[in-house]
Amino acid sequence: MLLGKKRKLGREIAEINVGEKLTLTEKIEDKDLLLYLGLTNDSNPLYIQHDYASQTPYKKPIVPSIMLNGIINSAISKYLPGPGSHILKQEIEYVKPVFHYGTIQFLFEVTEVSKSSHTIQITVHGTNEDDEVVINGTLLVCPPHRIQVMDGDTLENF
Repeated sequence: MLLGKKRKLGREIAEINVGEKLTLTEKIEDKDLLLYLGLTNDSNPLYIQHDYASQTPYKKPIVPSIMLNGIINSAISKYLPGPGSHILKQEIEYVKPVFHYGTIQFLFEVTEVSKSSHTIQITVHGTNEDDEVVINGTLLVCPPHRIQVMDGDTLENF
């Protein structure tokens, strides 16, 4: 439970360097797709109907692009730079479709650090289990701001 607990913040901008990398491997399972589809009420037949998808150039159901985007956003929030960070801008190209049960390896790399604007630029590349590029992108991220210690418990929880 998050209430009542202080969360550790990610790294501040002074601790982040150009060239830092993070790799993350994610397998897309049925439960992930069902949670996404249930949450968004998205019933696109390309995502869930084998009979429809078999008639398309994809030949089988594909993973919604925004789900893959969610994995990318989560990696920024959890790892690089971590909790307290915020994505300001993103440009993501979905080069090839990702299919159900696919495994994607993401590579994130810090390519720019701007202390004056308190932002970092991160590139992301995703490859599937056949080592084919499926995602390319660039993110502009605001690392966590250090906050001043406050007297009492004010503003600790959301």
